[in-house]
Amino acid sequence: MSQTLEAQLVAWRRELHQYPELSNEEFATTERIQNWLRSADIRQLPFDLKTGVIAEIGQGEPLIALRADIDALPIDEVAPVEFRSKNPGVMHACGHDIHTSVILGAALLLKARESSLPGRVRLLFQPAEERFGGAKTLIGAGALEGVSAIFGAHNAPELPVGTFATRGGPFYANVDRFDIEIEGKGAHAARPQEGVDSIVIASQIVTALQTLVSRNYSPLESVVVSVTRIEGGNTWNVLPQKVVLEGTVRTHNDAIRAEIPARIEKLISSIAEGFGGRAQLNWHGGPPAVVNTERWAEFSKQVAARAGYEVRHAEVQMGGEDFAFYLHNTPGTFVSIGSASEFGLHHPGFNPDDSLIYPAAQFFSQLAEAALQEIN
Repeated sequence: MSQTLEAQLVAWRRELHQYPELSNEEFATTERIQNWLRSADIRQLPFDLKTGVIAEIGQGEPLIALRADIDALPIDEVAPVEFRSKNPGVMHACGHDIHTSVILGAALLLKARESSLPGRVRLLFQPAEERFGGAKTLIGAGALEGVSAIFGAHNAPELPVGTFATRGGPFYANVDRFDIEIEGKGAHAARPQEGVDSIVIASQIVTALQTLVSRNYSPLESVVVSVTRIEGGNTWNVLPQKVVLEGTVRTHNDAIRAEIPARIEKLISSIAEGFGGRAQLNWHGGPPAVVNTERWAEFSKQVAARAGYEVRHAEVQMGGEDFAFYLHNTPGTFVSIGSASEFGLHHPGFNPDDSLIYPAAQFFSQLAEAALQEIN
């Protein structure tokens, strides 16, 4: 069975990879997952979802959950694979096709042992992780009701296949986005004294933001402020009236997260006013930090070691994950599984090694059954 199942999971992954869909548009992906679960006689639950699937295996209590994300990214693929994306401008550049196939595999393995399971395993095939909204959608629909523990994973391209890593406590970061509107006074580039140069103001703000962390917080704190977009001007000989900056702030400390918007606002206002302009901060709060339950993080390491993984203690990550919303409602843990890609997540050449799928499916099936026994 193992070789047949492994080949099936890889085939499903590659089919998903060829037909990626963006957040909240995962209609064909949802249909594929539904059909594959139906073919295995795995019951699907009638939750009111636009996209995504919730299924269940086993009977009685307790109830634990396994989660996979199913959406893709707006990226043109350049990976040299035969199963390259057939949807122009859309790519599984984060490996959600891998994650979905892993949990499908775990579902099939658990289904084969359904009569002996000491409880139920709920399978969450979640949409819209890339837009940080899918987890909240499932929670709002009631997907966590009665769930005692939840588990999920992300492939880690920097780790070799066969490697497992996690940690108790803070893991992934709080994720917030900002944009800054800088208003100057347009003028001819040859007569800058007649205007207020919004590009100069923007340049000063970008530079100053880099000192916000280094001169206000301990170097032992994990804080990142990155400006990722600058937009302003439309020709070579005119000082633009307006420039827009966009970027992100990543933190693990909630107290620091709470005070950073006021610090940024004070900094940018002072700089802009000093040049005779104006700056406005627009703050967009994102998902909170992934904070793993210590008990379940250690438990998952033990199961991974028994499953044959090289187990490592994970370093904190500055990336974000909307799995955090589940963990703010229910105990559980999020883990990393090595995928050995030359290129990293969200890169158009991202190419994870899909030999990781079957061992990861085995791990999650074993973790689910062991967790049910642990709770009992």
